[in-house]
Amino acid sequence: MSPALVGRVDLVGGGPGPADLMTVRAYRLLMAADVVVADRLGPFEELRHELASHVEVVDVGKRPGHHPVPQQEINEILVSHARAGKRVVRLKGGDPFVLGRGGEEVLACEAAGIPVSVTPGISSAVSVPQAAGIPVTHRGVASAVHIVNGHGDLSDSALASLADPTATTVILMGVASLPRIAAAARAHGVRTDTPAAIVENGHTERQRTIRSTLASLETDAVAAAVVNPAVIVIGEVARAGLLLPTPEMIAESVG
Repeated sequence: MSPALVGRVDLVGGGPGPADLMTVRAYRLLMAADVVVADRLGPFEELRHELASHVEVVDVGKRPGHHPVPQQEINEILVSHARAGKRVVRLKGGDPFVLGRGGEEVLACEAAGIPVSVTPGISSAVSVPQAAGIPVTHRGVASAVHIVNGHGDLSDSALASLADPTATTVILMGVASLPRIAAAARAHGVRTDTPAAIVENGHTERQRTIRSTLASLETDAVAAAVVNPAVIVIGEVARAGLLLPTPEMIAESVG
């Protein structure tokens, strides 16, 4: 009796969106895949036409308020295809281990005896603010950065980070929760004049930045009709004019 085929799973970070911001390893793994299990965000649509004709694509992308494929089912998809002897790439936006549930998928593969590895990607927590000219750390301004999941309640450490003038707080998936987050920060005593920014569709042609303060962040977001994907930055690094203008800022001033 011949041994059962066993494939493998590679969790691959696709970065913030553009294909040329993927790592070389990430691209090579994607091109060698038999099955691609892809998120909504990331570089997949740009690269889909480069895949071999036999590659099976499974769309498990989540949208705000719409999660058609639960995480447990995603885990089962990865394991079942690998058990069939396939080389599976789980392509994620950003980095698999930065609010990407990559750890859960690694555990699921290990529990099933499936070889699994992780290829890091550029996290949107750093790269999207950077695209708008916002450094998450800057000497003399901010020496620490705290990454927060906007879906959850703010922990004591997150509130302490918001109140620390030498720290930057980056909130992912936080557009819908912005009123709750801002209210909790103000209730915790965070200065209402603390600079803040929302960077929408970072690293794309639709990128735009809304500069504000904690006092008026929700109002400005509503007025600008901000939508996901967007990254929220709160801290002194979000102050306008901290660095030289980015091309986006120059275009805004000309327009």
